[in-house]
Amino acid sequence: MVMTKLGLIFILAFWTWLSLIPESRADICLHDDGDEVMHISNTSTAPECAWRIIEAGASPSSPGTRTLPFHEVVTTAAQANQLDPALLHAVIKTESGYQVHAVSPRGAAGLMQLMPATARQLGVSDAYDPVQNIMAGARYLGQLQRTFDGNLSLTLAAYNAGPGAVKRHGNVIPPFAETRAYVPKVLQTYQRISSTY
Repeated sequence: MVMTKLGLIFILAFWTWLSLIPESRADICLHDDGDEVMHISNTSTAPECAWRIIEAGASPSSPGTRTLPFHEVVTTAAQANQLDPALLHAVIKTESGYQVHAVSPRGAAGLMQLMPATARQLGVSDAYDPVQNIMAGARYLGQLQRTFDGNLSLTLAAYNAGPGAVKRHGNVIPPFAETRAYVPKVLQTYQRISSTY
């Protein structure tokens, strides 16, 4: 969601006002729920918090620092599976918009939208547990990347349509509208996140 200039001015003015109150913490968490709605909270520790404005002196981070949701677990999962953390963030953003309890019409669940059979194969007992979901999704993405010799487009196509579909179509992106839209969307998100990561 693109926040309007007026909305940002309001939030910054409100934060400034709060910071002037003695004994108060003025941390503000901004969270885009993926439905063009921006939630504002003073709960700066919420894992889904996408933007934090932090009172000076309250944290080593500077005010206005952008932090991506689930940063620590994404970084750990990416390193364990030889993936770029920005890629993992791009897949999560595209798949679920960082919604822990997201469910697709086909039954894919959680942040990385794991299909039930895939989740079982990866040893996931709770697809809505962010740590299990991200760790398993990263492991699966890493497996696909090795299967398709590091070809990122085919890896993402296989993540969306299944590796069998990619192989059946001669190791090209399958002619499914969803998959053909999905691959460039993840790649664009990946590029955008990489530029600021």
